[in-house]
Amino acid sequence: MATSLTFIGGAGTVTGSKYLLTRENRRVLVDAGVFQGEKRFRELNWQPFPVPPASIDTILVTHAHTDHVGYLPALVRDGFTGDILATEATCELAEIVLRDAAFLAERDAAHAAERGYSKHTPPLPLFTTADAERTLQQLRVIDYDTDVDLGAGWVARWTRAGHILGSASIRVTTPDASVLFSGDLGRAEHPVLRSREVPAGADTVLIESTYGNREHFEPDGAAHEPLADLVRRTARRGGSVLIPAFAVDRTEVVLQTLTLLLRDGRIPDLPVFVNSPMALAALRVYRDRRFAGELRPDLDAASFVDLPHLREVRSTEESIQLNDPKMPCIIISSSGMATGGRVLHHLEHLLPDSRNAVVLAGYQAEGTRGRALLHGATHLKMHGRQVPVRAEVLQDEEFSVHADRSELLDWLAALSPAPSQVFTVHGTPESASALAGEVTARLGFPTRAAVLNETVELPAGGPS
Repeated sequence: MATSLTFIGGAGTVTGSKYLLTRENRRVLVDAGVFQGEKRFRELNWQPFPVPPASIDTILVTHAHTDHVGYLPALVRDGFTGDILATEATCELAEIVLRDAAFLAERDAAHAAERGYSKHTPPLPLFTTADAERTLQQLRVIDYDTDVDLGAGWVARWTRAGHILGSASIRVTTPDASVLFSGDLGRAEHPVLRSREVPAGADTVLIESTYGNREHFEPDGAAHEPLADLVRRTARRGGSVLIPAFAVDRTEVVLQTLTLLLRDGRIPDLPVFVNSPMALAALRVYRDRRFAGELRPDLDAASFVDLPHLREVRSTEESIQLNDPKMPCIIISSSGMATGGRVLHHLEHLLPDSRNAVVLAGYQAEGTRGRALLHGATHLKMHGRQVPVRAEVLQDEEFSVHADRSELLDWLAALSPAPSQVFTVHGTPESASALAGEVTARLGFPTRAAVLNETVELPAGGPS
């Protein structure tokens, strides 16, 4: 019986990555992310899983971003009892991400019930803290560049992807097929982490396509100058700068960038508040000496963030005080696309004041508040009401740590042996289709965009 692959998520959209491998009575799932962004995708999180979770033997995880791990507790709640395999840093970060996601899900359900803005009675969380805690007991640490026996002739191997701490591409071989999952690929050079590495090739390759139809902005002058100029101007007019940033990796990159801008005298020495318990916990992992080998050789774990007026905001009371800053400051808070978390309260209070500014630190998915701001929205709906947008908005794509079109093509071209078929995943329909065309035209690999819920049979044989 041949090995089959089903695109349960991460197809036709940038989120919800889930890829199911099946052979005979064995099932292995690669990634288990939640759908984010547009309502039609978010609603998929509530649909029954296509196969009984109890029938899945093992789950392999590429990295700890929510759109790759956030559905794990739902699978555990519904009967999955197997091992969840990931690198050590991914396990550490997933613990932070899943606990925070459960807390927010329960809190948001409670708020919706209180204020009556949910269509469901009663509003329920996607999963609970108890579900997340059970999930953490099933995490198992694996090493990079080591063959991991999954049983029944299946083998998996993780290779550094350079996207966030612990991120990896995963190559899986079954008794009759080989398939490589790129995961989210980092740029050729990451501001904080060691560069990605090239894994062994496979007969079938799934490659992310977040930036599959474009190249990253390369500044003509000094790096992040639009950001530096915005901070200077905002401070002069007495306003504050709000930076919605993903708690894992993006916050670290933003803090390192602010450190360099301050050292070079390009921004004033303002108080910098990190208002995200999850981001603060992730920052501790990045600074942990156990993971020093994952950082760039020219960085020191203890000093790559060096801001004299860095403040960690922990309590709800401190967070509320930041809604009305008494002096110009920089506030970093998650989530990065303004889909939830403490940043919503800051947006609610800071957006109506034209003295303030909002910096969008990278990609903003369709259907998110970040995308709405990027497209010039004059009002944002938050907590059941419309909030006017008068603050200045800037997108700084220099913060993105996703590989762009050229870097994705370079990664594919370096694979040996070359693939016999490629699927583009984890991208909008436009970016996935554009990258598929580029791969076919430039590299000659038969390539097409994956289709949500499609099942394909993998060719037998291929690289060993």
